[in-house]
Amino acid sequence: MNKIIVFITLFFNVLTVFGQSEEAPAVWSQELVKISDTEYELIMKGKIHEGWHVYSQFTPEGGSQPSLFEYKDAGAKYELVGKTEESKTESEYVEVFDLEEVFFKHQAIFTQRIKVKDPDLKQIDVDFFYQICKEVCIPSDVSFNFSLDGSTVVVAEREVDARSLEMTAALKLALVNAQLLEDGKTDKLTTDSGIWTIFGLGFLGGLIALLTPCVFPMIPLTVSFFTKQSQNKSKGIVNALLYGFFIVLIYFLLSTPFHLFDSVDSQILNTIATNRWLNILFFAIFVFFAFSFFGYYELTLPSSWANKMDAASTKAGGFIGIFFMAVTLAIVSFSCTGPILGGLLGSTALADGDVATNLSAGMTGFGLALALPFALFALFPAWLNSLPKSGGWMTTVKVVLGFLELALALKFLSNADLVGHWGLLKREVFIVIWVIIFLLMAAYLFGLFRFPHDGPKQKLSVSRKSVGVLSAAFALYLMLGLGKVVSLKLLSGLLPPDFYSLVDTENDCPLGIDCYKDFETGVAAAKAASKPILLDFTGWACSNCRDMEENIWSDSEVFPLINEEYVLISLYVDDSAELPIEEQFDFKYASGRVKTIETIGQKWGTFQTLNFGAASQPHYVLLSPNLEVLHHAIQKTDAETYRDWLLKGIDTFKK
Repeated sequence: MNKIIVFITLFFNVLTVFGQSEEAPAVWSQELVKISDTEYELIMKGKIHEGWHVYSQFTPEGGSQPSLFEYKDAGAKYELVGKTEESKTESEYVEVFDLEEVFFKHQAIFTQRIKVKDPDLKQIDVDFFYQICKEVCIPSDVSFNFSLDGSTVVVAEREVDARSLEMTAALKLALVNAQLLEDGKTDKLTTDSGIWTIFGLGFLGGLIALLTPCVFPMIPLTVSFFTKQSQNKSKGIVNALLYGFFIVLIYFLLSTPFHLFDSVDSQILNTIATNRWLNILFFAIFVFFAFSFFGYYELTLPSSWANKMDAASTKAGGFIGIFFMAVTLAIVSFSCTGPILGGLLGSTALADGDVATNLSAGMTGFGLALALPFALFALFPAWLNSLPKSGGWMTTVKVVLGFLELALALKFLSNADLVGHWGLLKREVFIVIWVIIFLLMAAYLFGLFRFPHDGPKQKLSVSRKSVGVLSAAFALYLMLGLGKVVSLKLLSGLLPPDFYSLVDTENDCPLGIDCYKDFETGVAAAKAASKPILLDFTGWACSNCRDMEENIWSDSEVFPLINEEYVLISLYVDDSAELPIEEQFDFKYASGRVKTIETIGQKWGTFQTLNFGAASQPHYVLLSPNLEVLHHAIQKTDAETYRDWLLKGIDTFKK
């Protein structure tokens, strides 16, 4: 919720230059429909110009500013009937916030039904706050004034006091060469993992599921059934192939609801990265999955479902019967496939690209991996003799998956901890817990302890010992990283950031660089040192900011430039700490609405938009101590581009 508050405070008069002409990125109109003497429908329409988009009310927390309506006098003089409905939306992954955002293109229509309580009510006023983006994002607002009786609307403007006007003016910088901020904009480096990567993850998950006791024993039984029950061999092969096809189809169909309901996928899948309570929920679910793999209980769908599907397959026969057989497999194997699909769900939610498409790709890959052996062994039945026998090794696979589920669960808890600033899972604590998890996994694989569903103790296989060695080696790698003997860059994005530490509590700046979290203090330091300024608009919950700091800033050619040649000013636009009372002020938007700037994040978010026309993080600007813009602004990019950008700023500063 803090993110939404931060972005609401970013609204300013930057769209005044556009007005409400046909040249504006969005042109708004309104319509009033009378339903009865006391009920009306308020319709607010926006015509969005080509290339621009406006964010939905339901775009995930932690990303761009969602559309927000403020119905004045609602509750006192009239009541809202239901929620504000909106027209069809689209969705797209945005790297800066590492989530899928929901928005409108070409047209946005919002509808709100109201019921009048005060018979003397003649006018309804609605303030609409939104963000419109193309290459850049521009916060804006518009007021709708509905006359219920056809009379002329009255627009009342609320003024702010002189003190607030002075404090607002103080935020505006007298930048020199400000046009450079718009010149030569650098394309953002995208890291689209792509549909094929997600498909591959799903396929890998399906292969793992094949090795579990819920699925593996079904392969020879099912293939034998088709080859023996058919009138001829070719018919049996066709039926087995059809069975495999239906398995793929069923898992693909599981993803289709996310294509049909845009608001569902954005709310359930993509708020994972920033919503602390949803992170805690996923943490609990994955721990629950893990202990099911450890054998303490079984995750099963109602047995009546499987019985009904099995009966339907017997009665139907033909293609339909084979389809119901595939459904039966999906239900019966859920105790093993459910937790794996849960991991796929979490991975998809955090991946780049369209979430619904990614989920379909992952589910299809998962289904294909499950279906493949049925098709292959139907074509080459002699291969069935080469299959290993079912046994304790499948239980071992489940236990290993259980440990991996625990490790993944901790990542979700870490997300919640970072966003909530609870300080529970500092970097060292997180690493120690992971070390314990992987050492326990190694101990289990070496037979030092057992779980309830383990069979009779047997001689350890070479493969089991090998995985145990790998698990122990990974734990050692983590311990060496904890002791700063090796770098843990490979785990960047999984582990909490370096500066979220129990040890180094004096410097909470990235990589131990001396940074300033107040603009004026940082400028004074730059003047004293005669160094240029690296202005860093960042956020505590900004994963792309952490990625830049741990992988780009730490580069051997980039780090010395930031540490030695620049004065770093890091302004956190999501900082929820309150400003002192004497520093709080009222801020007036284009619509006339007044908002009180109460937090540090609200102040720096407004500062960023007011001076640099941006509302996203990370966002980097190079300035001289005299507020000369040294080069165009830049966002997330690669190390080489970032180094050249810093060098260009130094060169300009020296000249």
